[in-house]
Amino acid sequence: MSDTAPKADLIDVELKTGHVIIQLRPDLAPLAAERIRTLAAEGFYDNTPFHRVIHGFMAQGGDPTGTGTSGSHLPDLKAEFTRAAKFERGTVGMARTMNPNSANSQFFIMFEPSPHLDGQYTIVGQVVEGMEHIDQVKRGAGQSGVVQDPDRIISMRPVAA
Repeated sequence: MSDTAPKADLIDVELKTGHVIIQLRPDLAPLAAERIRTLAAEGFYDNTPFHRVIHGFMAQGGDPTGTGTSGSHLPDLKAEFTRAAKFERGTVGMARTMNPNSANSQFFIMFEPSPHLDGQYTIVGQVVEGMEHIDQVKRGAGQSGVVQDPDRIISMRPVAA
């Protein structure tokens, strides 16, 4: 874990296999980082599934319905695309529809680098501890990666100061 990261920028994600620490990147995406922090503090992500998981690509969660079509009670966010960071292993991005300004609560964590996403999706954070637990999340089937009986986030909270 980064000693320089403010505790407010660290999110603890509890999975059945262990804890994952995400360092938010408000320097790249202040709106998205605040959204993840706010929803995590509210307990919004607790028991939400990783509904879309594609081997060698990413694990997506953050939709309470588990369908990939829903978000939080808050309005959608303006895109915060950057070329200052890349989608590498452990990068956390904000999921969206074809509309670039449609990110809300859903996020995805990269298993492998995906340069085709660079500058196309908001980078909101980076896994700094526990990526081995993300590697163990149940994979979905086919190109859509939809998961039957998906693994769930037990709890997701900002790290206490």
